[in-house]
Amino acid sequence: MRCVLTVCLCLFAFPLFALGPWKACHGDVPCPLGDRSYHVLEPDGWDGTSPLPVLLHFHGWKRQGPVVVNHERIAGHTRLRGVLLVAPNGERRTWDFWTSDTPDVGFAANVLADVADRYPVDQDNIFVSGYSFGGAMAWRYVCENGADVRALLAIAGSIGQTETCPEAPKEVRHVHGLSDTVMDFPMGPGGDVTYPVVLWRGLYGCGSGVSAGAWSVVEKLTFERIVWDNCAEGKVTLDLHPRGHFIPRGWIGRQLDEILGLGPTYP
Repeated sequence: MRCVLTVCLCLFAFPLFALGPWKACHGDVPCPLGDRSYHVLEPDGWDGTSPLPVLLHFHGWKRQGPVVVNHERIAGHTRLRGVLLVAPNGERRTWDFWTSDTPDVGFAANVLADVADRYPVDQDNIFVSGYSFGGAMAWRYVCENGADVRALLAIAGSIGQTETCPEAPKEVRHVHGLSDTVMDFPMGPGGDVTYPVVLWRGLYGCGSGVSAGAWSVVEKLTFERIVWDNCAEGKVTLDLHPRGHFIPRGWIGRQLDEILGLGPTYP
């Protein structure tokens, strides 16, 4: 009887979600999903019951989910902002984002559904992100299945600007280096540096962009921001920097701070 009482007291003492089966897969340990898998990382100090915003992040080429959940420029930001980080594993360490009939869109949607079975998810705050090939996959995902996505946060990767997207997220934020030669900066006609987001500007029915000036998180890198907030629906933000192909330090965290209404912090 004493043992039964002890167990009962423990159940009441700890949040229900803290006892869930997902504890067997966390961080470096993948969560199986059919013949594929993904990784998940909870934010610091989560109480085990409060609904969590989610950042679904697609890794770069030849990477996998463990890189994402251990990356200071990704996981370092979600952990401090109460955001659940979800990192799917691409088959053969890459993504099939080239055409609309890719099975990776369905896989990623199943990942989010599985996460919602394991965690209390804030469905109004689903963010989709990615870097390089993963950035292109993030574009592909929201193009095909983005109606319930709060924002696309894409880094140095996209699909063709002439694609036709049946769906779209509520907001798009894209960052790209002008000197990127890996996923080349998609310069528009006549040197138009706003071309990397022309697809979304057209889909949202945006007018002319407005310069929001320069900003930075760390001294070594300054962004020039252009914003389209005069759209019939949606909003587009483009951050440009002069350097090459990498995840900019502080960029993901700043986007989450701005959208979630948090005080700007670093990391």
